[in-house]
Amino acid sequence: MNGMKTCFISAIMLVILPAAAISAKAPVKTDETATVVYSLPSTTLSFEVEAVCEHFYAGPYAAYAAKYLGIDVRQKDEVSCRLTGVKMTPYNEADHSARYLIDLKDESAYTTFLKFTSAGLVSSSESVPDREQVWRFPTVAGKDYAGKAVTANLTREATTLYKSVKNDTVFGKVAVRQNMLVEKSEEARAAETAGMIVSLREQRMNIITGNTDASYNGEAMGAALSEISRLERELTVLFTGYSESGVQKIAFDVVPQKNRENQIYVAFRISDSAGLLPADNVSGKPVILEIVPETMSEPQSDGKNVKKSKLPVISYRIPAICQVKLKDGVNVILQGRVPVYQLGEECSLPLNFTIKD
Repeated sequence: MNGMKTCFISAIMLVILPAAAISAKAPVKTDETATVVYSLPSTTLSFEVEAVCEHFYAGPYAAYAAKYLGIDVRQKDEVSCRLTGVKMTPYNEADHSARYLIDLKDESAYTTFLKFTSAGLVSSSESVPDREQVWRFPTVAGKDYAGKAVTANLTREATTLYKSVKNDTVFGKVAVRQNMLVEKSEEARAAETAGMIVSLREQRMNIITGNTDASYNGEAMGAALSEISRLERELTVLFTGYSESGVQKIAFDVVPQKNRENQIYVAFRISDSAGLLPADNVSGKPVILEIVPETMSEPQSDGKNVKKSKLPVISYRIPAICQVKLKDGVNVILQGRVPVYQLGEECSLPLNFTIKD
């Protein structure tokens, strides 16, 4: 009957304290006196990362930009990604590798346990604060220069053909001039487009300086200049190329390991072709997280006589204050100080004690 009562109390405590839920993969041995299973806290560093990926498409006439327009432009298609923002947030959650059984049938013990729980020194919940994880991948349709060229793709070329003509008993060849439609060369099309760009610039200058037979009022002049500028931009892009950018946002988590000698982790990776990548994808350049715990001094006695009770002790953790740096190569992109529970000191305290003067 006593054993049944203990089980009933345990069930109630498990409902009140969700952290008491027992993992099927790591079962906890129970006994008739245990009423609560709790875990020590662990700190997870979450990084909300934003990157911009640029897809550049070289213009079809890029090779002739210097010759006909006197400008240097990029000659090849390129893809590049760069970090534009990183936000670090520490989250506390239950450490499944540090779980304990405790008897809370005594009222003072129950009160002490709740105080430690509210202070975050033990974990009574395996959930973490709600976080919105947004995955945004840039969608790029590919380069498209259709409709931007206004010159004809075909041209007429004069050519000379020869046909045989019978004169009495002698056959001879007679030259015949004939026009034929042939495809223009790429350079010829580039030269025509460059000529149109120069012509548009001349027209704009004539309108601005009044060197034209047409008269423009304020609104008409503005509309004409705006249209000329639009046409010039559309033709110029055939030489300079254009870029399309997409924003990518992903959250990455790093859980510092207690017994690791070197507290250096790959937080995430970034690739020009694929953008932001998880740490285990070696195709990207690593972004390194460096954690340096500050030295903790030895505890000092306050000189008072502490009389301990015979109640069980409660285990808890004192977090280590850590210097955290996030590096992209040699550049530090984020740094700060955060408490990390699992890198700190694990201590114990009686569930009930009195201080005697």
